[in-house]
Amino acid sequence: MCRFRLCVLPLVALLMLGCYQPTRPASQSITIMTFNVENLFDAKDDPDKADYDYLPIELKQSEEHKAACAALRFESWRDRCLNIDWDEGVVAQKLAVIAATIRQVNDGRGPDVIALQEVENIAILERLRTEFLGESGYEPAVLIEGNDSRGIDVAFLSRLPLAAEPQLHDLIFDGEFADRVDDTRGILQADFGMPDGSILTGFAVHFPAPYHPTGMRVSAYDTLNRLQANLPDDRHVFAAGDFNTSSSEDAEENMLDRFARPTWTVSNDLCKGCRGTSYFPPDQSWSFLDMILWRPCCGADATWQIRADSVRIANQMRAQVRDDGTPQRFRFPEGPGVSDHWPVVIEVESK
Repeated sequence: MCRFRLCVLPLVALLMLGCYQPTRPASQSITIMTFNVENLFDAKDDPDKADYDYLPIELKQSEEHKAACAALRFESWRDRCLNIDWDEGVVAQKLAVIAATIRQVNDGRGPDVIALQEVENIAILERLRTEFLGESGYEPAVLIEGNDSRGIDVAFLSRLPLAAEPQLHDLIFDGEFADRVDDTRGILQADFGMPDGSILTGFAVHFPAPYHPTGMRVSAYDTLNRLQANLPDDRHVFAAGDFNTSSSEDAEENMLDRFARPTWTVSNDLCKGCRGTSYFPPDQSWSFLDMILWRPCCGADATWQIRADSVRIANQMRAQVRDDGTPQRFRFPEGPGVSDHWPVVIEVESK
């Protein structure tokens, strides 16, 4: 027998040989977080992606770059594209505040599993893991490059070992939305080994933004629910991320009752006294864009269950909160801010 991280055989072979053995932590509980880190980009130009904003100012002087900025829809977007100086110092600052936000949980160690959104690539996520969360004991990051034109992806950090190769599932849209696919992200599936030897399947999601038609988010929910329905009956499952379902859309279209609550336990239903994870100033409205959906296996005989009083918003760091009590997005060079989304945390525990 051999330890999972030391085996050199392909993962499928390990599973067939019985080599995979989950690491058993001291407690029989697991914390899960979802965190939209809002534009976690490196300071390098990716010629295949529209990462125009997130470059050092010296790389923004070419006529090609200026032309790309001029083609953007809004003046504020054009201004950011031309004038933001996203250098290595800013990247380090962004990584530091993200790490500090994560370390609010589990006495400074961070959650056991984190679903992340708006991450540019595996390299910047590995830098977060190794340089800023090195003492948290996370396994190598999980990220598969998707098709989003800006280059933002969904990802996982986890202390639980992988039990299968991760997969990125494309969202399935009707033909009328085909011209919008480049502004969407797939659903990342990762299967993790639980402390008792069972498998936990996680889906990291970042659904189409609210300015897209409601039908695109309906298609995203349908894709997610098909994926979970195809899993083995003995599988514990969660979906975590930015579902981009605003409070107004939910009220008008009954989105969660139609597409989430029939199958899943919804984190914001258990978050006592929580107004939301994001704030829209024009309407002065709060929304739970960020959610964790939990589906235990085996009905009443489920080994692992969500602890209702564990659901919370991780926003206790001063840099996360504006003076008016709303999320404070990352600002520079002045320093304050983390993200325009607050993370959600749940705990699941074994009976």
